[in-house]
Amino acid sequence: MHGWIVIDKPLGLGSTQGVSAVKRALRDCGYGPKLRDLPKVGHGGTLDPLATGVLPIAVGEATKLAGRMLDSDKVYDFTIRFGEETDTLDLEGTVIAVSTVYPSLAQVEAVLPRFTGPIEQLPPNYSALKVDGERAYDLARKGESFELAPRAITIHALSVTGWTDSGAGDLMDVTLTAHVSKGTYIRSLARDIALALGTVGHVTMLRRFKAGPFTLESAISLDKLAEAAKGRTLEHCLLPLRAGLDDIPALTLEPGQAGALRQGKVLTGIAMEDGQYFALEGDTPVALVEVSDGIVRVVRGFNL
Repeated sequence: MHGWIVIDKPLGLGSTQGVSAVKRALRDCGYGPKLRDLPKVGHGGTLDPLATGVLPIAVGEATKLAGRMLDSDKVYDFTIRFGEETDTLDLEGTVIAVSTVYPSLAQVEAVLPRFTGPIEQLPPNYSALKVDGERAYDLARKGESFELAPRAITIHALSVTGWTDSGAGDLMDVTLTAHVSKGTYIRSLARDIALALGTVGHVTMLRRFKAGPFTLESAISLDKLAEAAKGRTLEHCLLPLRAGLDDIPALTLEPGQAGALRQGKVLTGIAMEDGQYFALEGDTPVALVEVSDGIVRVVRGFNL
């Protein structure tokens, strides 16, 4: 079992719980009598318990590519409720600020260009970032004071897809679709949009539609995962290792070249443009490689 199982993560489930669900499915399907005998399993980037949607789970050699998911773009739908800000910037937190200002749809649409393109963003205090070796959310829960540094991110696209008004033209909440770069916190984006509108707000709904190359079209529910495990058809839910590299061109190798790369050697005289490639021997993945001036070096080798 080497590849990807993409979960449509339900509300309330943590990313590590998603990994555990896949491990249980592998065990139930007969891939290991005990958890320690199973293939390696890891997630390709966390998704908050209060968020739903695409959660890529890497299995076997695909775990070597899980880090690339952290660097990939994401697409989300999210709803901002105006009038209250919470300490966690979502429904889970305690209200820390209120406002009687509610923007109009025109005001929301007018402010979005300010949050499109390269911007600086201050992460939420309730995040997994580390401060002097401790998680920020642990420090926040203990009531300790600390500062997080702003981060450079890119919002590729941001648009309104729904709203609820008071009947007088004022919006109680607004739903947006955002295509964002790595490192983007949607909760911070919601906070900053509300502040730019002269009010406060927090996230009440967050759903991820895309993470890197993976979309909801290839995602399965936990019920379907468990059903496939019991029916011993889990391999039908597994996307190939190549699915995590759909933006990388293939490099076909001769057997001798493949053997050299597996031994950690470099290849020379390869007439390919500089860049990363997915090296294959026939249909067998060999490595993720980097080509520079005709020289091929292994970035990540696959033990297949």
